[in-house]
Amino acid sequence: MPENTLQDQRIAILVTDGFEQSELVEPRKALDQAGAKTVLVAPAHKKTVQGMNHGDKADQFQVDQTLDEARPEEFDAVLLPGGVHNAEHLRVEKKAQEFVRKMDRDGKPIAVICHGPWLLVSAGLTRGRTLTSYHTIQDDIRNSGGKWEDRETVRDRNWISSRQPADIPAFNREMLALFSERKARRKSVSLAS
Repeated sequence: MPENTLQDQRIAILVTDGFEQSELVEPRKALDQAGAKTVLVAPAHKKTVQGMNHGDKADQFQVDQTLDEARPEEFDAVLLPGGVHNAEHLRVEKKAQEFVRKMDRDGKPIAVICHGPWLLVSAGLTRGRTLTSYHTIQDDIRNSGGKWEDRETVRDRNWISSRQPADIPAFNREMLALFSERKARRKSVSLAS
């Protein structure tokens, strides 16, 4: 993907403690290299968030905005990294649920990996949608009315989903394609106006 493909795009990355570090760092790097402005968004009481390498503590990351401060209308897309503890705690955050609902209502892209779909399930967004995730949460997706597929990436309208860290190269490629499509569509609409 050429540099500056996502120039002037603001991407929210929603996390809390316990996210799988590679699922934040590698997609964020791909977005930054494409010219996007990535913003780490976490619950109100967080100033830093703790990454994990599977079950082991990894690095801490500075929070750019809290969920109280972040406004979905100020972002072009959202990235939802996985990690069991991250997803488990983020899914019950009402402001996180409202954030992804608004992004989805506006047709903005949502990129989600591993356990990240738990937030989409709790926000009531998965009914009638097709996605993938870490295999252990496939029942949650199916029970919420979604269709689960065991593939590296699954694209469903404005969503791209992936299963696990091993899928990150494919996830990044498809995420960048989805986000740049949205940007191109918005640009052609504004030129036609």
